[in-house]
Amino acid sequence: MFSLPSLPSWLPGLPSLQWGSSLLDSVLQGLIGASGVSVLNSLLKVYFFVNCANNPERRLEKHRLQPPWALLETAHLAGLALILTVVGARVAALVVLEFSLRAISTLLSLGKGSQGTEMLRLHLLCQYALGCGLTCGLSFLQEDAPHRTLNLLLGLWLATLLRTGARRLCRHIHQLYELHSSQQYCGVCLGLLAGAHALPQLLARALAVAFAVGDLAAVALINRDFLTTSDAVRFWTPLVICYTLLVIYMQEEQRQNPGLQSQVQTVLVRMGGLFVLLLTVGSWLDLLGVLMSLLGELWCLTSVRTLLDLCQIQEFPSQRPSVSAPRQPPPQPSAPGQPQGTAPS
Repeated sequence: MFSLPSLPSWLPGLPSLQWGSSLLDSVLQGLIGASGVSVLNSLLKVYFFVNCANNPERRLEKHRLQPPWALLETAHLAGLALILTVVGARVAALVVLEFSLRAISTLLSLGKGSQGTEMLRLHLLCQYALGCGLTCGLSFLQEDAPHRTLNLLLGLWLATLLRTGARRLCRHIHQLYELHSSQQYCGVCLGLLAGAHALPQLLARALAVAFAVGDLAAVALINRDFLTTSDAVRFWTPLVICYTLLVIYMQEEQRQNPGLQSQVQTVLVRMGGLFVLLLTVGSWLDLLGVLMSLLGELWCLTSVRTLLDLCQIQEFPSQRPSVSAPRQPPPQPSAPGQPQGTAPS
């Protein structure tokens, strides 16, 4: 019998963006990755706002942390999800590995005095890499799963619940934290008043788990494209050399200029080096993925520029401040001619 060819045969096939159910899976993975970035961003805004509100010298700066309009938040989420959907699996894996190497190098070179600030800066700069790590991890864990689309739909539902809860917490803290913490009225605000110092450590543990899974998935996704060991060595050798030189350059550049302009220049240098590397060992789709990654990095920097400025102008404590002893009333002046410390007769 005569049968028409299926629709996907008429459409161009891409390695990382196929038509049909694979396209739906890629969109779901991009939405989950963008939701994870949104949760991290909201929790960081809560931490910065609580610290500014508790510090009398920084009370005016807390107004810069006002949550944006819901339409802008939705547009940012949709744009990031689209970028994570279009970026290829190999480029996303390289972004995850590059940030992991940079984070490890930064943590090993940290001093005790700047540990809290540098950790917060890493939390702010890891957002696009976190989205790529989540998409890589989901692509690897759900590969050849019998109910892959259903699993991703359940994961998106859970990610949406977390993202909605984090946004509501951020808006609640911005509007009512000072009132509730002063009157000891709200359990959430009182919990943040007593335990907000532990939020960076909790985020660091969660990010460590996410990037560990993302790194394993990234290595597996990259190595599956090589047929022989020599092909893998030919790819990994220039990659390691390029990443090492980039890490050395970026650490020195960030020590001299820790502002937003330096971060933008660092993104351009990183993506430029990755673009040159993939010119020799990649394909044209990888080059397109690098350009999309550049857009994604800049897209994420726009949402954290205020937090980066606050991180630059003040030191946020990485541990809970010690409770000071109760203030004693000043001693009363003694009578003329009477020695101090003796009671009058």
